[in-house]
Amino acid sequence: MRKYSLFILLFFSLHFSAQILSETQKLESLCRIWGFLKYYHPKVANGKLDWDEQLFQKINELDRINSKKELNNLYATWIESLGNVEPCIKCSKKTDKVYFLKNFDLSWIDNEDLFNKNVARKLHYIENNRHMGSSYYLGKGGRKIYFKNENSYGSHFTSKKINLLELFRYWNYVEYFFPYKYETDQNWNNVLTEMIPKFLIVGDDTNYHLTLAELVAKTDDSHAYLFSKEISSGQYGNKKIPVEYLYAEGKLIVTKIHSNKFREQCALQVGDVIYDINGKTIPQIVNSMGKYIPASNSWGKIEKVKRFFLSDNRDSISMKIERDGRNIAITSKTYFATDIIREQNTASEKWKFIEKGIGYVNMGIIKKGDLDDMYKNLQSTKAIIFDLRNYPNQTIEPLSRLLLPEITTYYMFTFPETDYPGMFYSRKNVIGRRNKEYYKGEVIVLVNESTQSQAETTTMMLKQHPKAKVIGSNTSGANGDVITFKLADLDTRFTGLGAYYPDGRETQRIGIIPDIVIKPTLQGIRIGKDEALERALFYIKTNN
Repeated sequence: MRKYSLFILLFFSLHFSAQILSETQKLESLCRIWGFLKYYHPKVANGKLDWDEQLFQKINELDRINSKKELNNLYATWIESLGNVEPCIKCSKKTDKVYFLKNFDLSWIDNEDLFNKNVARKLHYIENNRHMGSSYYLGKGGRKIYFKNENSYGSHFTSKKINLLELFRYWNYVEYFFPYKYETDQNWNNVLTEMIPKFLIVGDDTNYHLTLAELVAKTDDSHAYLFSKEISSGQYGNKKIPVEYLYAEGKLIVTKIHSNKFREQCALQVGDVIYDINGKTIPQIVNSMGKYIPASNSWGKIEKVKRFFLSDNRDSISMKIERDGRNIAITSKTYFATDIIREQNTASEKWKFIEKGIGYVNMGIIKKGDLDDMYKNLQSTKAIIFDLRNYPNQTIEPLSRLLLPEITTYYMFTFPETDYPGMFYSRKNVIGRRNKEYYKGEVIVLVNESTQSQAETTTMMLKQHPKAKVIGSNTSGANGDVITFKLADLDTRFTGLGAYYPDGRETQRIGIIPDIVIKPTLQGIRIGKDEALERALFYIKTNN
């Protein structure tokens, strides 16, 4: 009898403990339901309610709720208070769109640890009879969406409720409208679980901005950023050593020294190799800053972090360097940007003959109006090198009409489906024309980690040439138009369209992998050698 009583006691104890919900669990469920109703429920999506105020009320009510039963009673009552949802005939109609489903996930509705069958049934009914058409919170501009009618609460820390609102907004933006959600390092569901406690303990402006930046960095998207003077000045420094440098082999090499208004000598010299800054190696600095700086991959992270390497709020920076075969420690003074005198770079040529029979085109400066003149002069060459280690000027379509022999599929894009948030539909893009006078020589494309977005799309177009060869290092791995918006009244953005090879293979986070991989070396930079360009010239000469 005693054993039986202990068994009963244990059973009810375990059952009771399973029904008790943590604060994070409650807020997680609220974030999901609030975001879902915002985009799916017809009355909410039409802007008939003050949806922010509804969230604040529910946050307050959660304080008095401890069990799964109480939580579901709250949600059932809330959903019923929104009014009847009329049956949607259009919602079940078939479409000729090809859907991309890797991002779509409403499986949380059926999580029995949080929601009972009554609430799950109500949510699925709303899904099947969802809002369609124009939305109060979403707009369409061309092929992109944009967020609208979001109340601003400023960029300063004010309260726990505002912290959670900004977290919930952003998390649901990514949940329903970021095309690469499925590719993030950390599962997006786990991001919510991790970030709720962090937003709850924020107590000042600096930590508020840093926590927001950490959230944005979870997208693992080189297009993403959060512009905060609180972070850029306070954390990364608003003074710099007046030098230019490049990164290679885990170190920095100084390539140029700028003068300053005080005519003071810089402790660094051209050719110095920096491997330690204020007691940290370059990789250690990347890791420490990288928590707050979004990037698609490790090389993209370095590309975004490296502008802060020699920045600080202090008057000087201590470094360990290699100079003339010796390792030495030095300290170099920092200056405000207004005190640094930067010599104007000499204008680069848009295109030129780099050697006899070999053309070179700087895609970062050539414009649409220059293309006909460029091609008229270079069309009889045996090879044209297109340098895309920069950002081009919307030249992809007219250039394709000059170079390619025929219309070709060069990319597949995925677009957010606003009538079914979380869904994306795909469409293949063609470019070029039937062209007997297409370019017959070799097409060489130079790329590196600076080759991002439109530059990557342009590379994919050039790869359609029958004699194309891509040379350099992996590209950024961030492609697709961006969505720009506000997070806590701070400028931010992420990629808005998915971009893929025609056969569906990803380029996001991977980048375009060159046919011939060549990375800059410290020795090459030191002697002023463009190793990718030299490799391109070698390839041309050995193939002609």
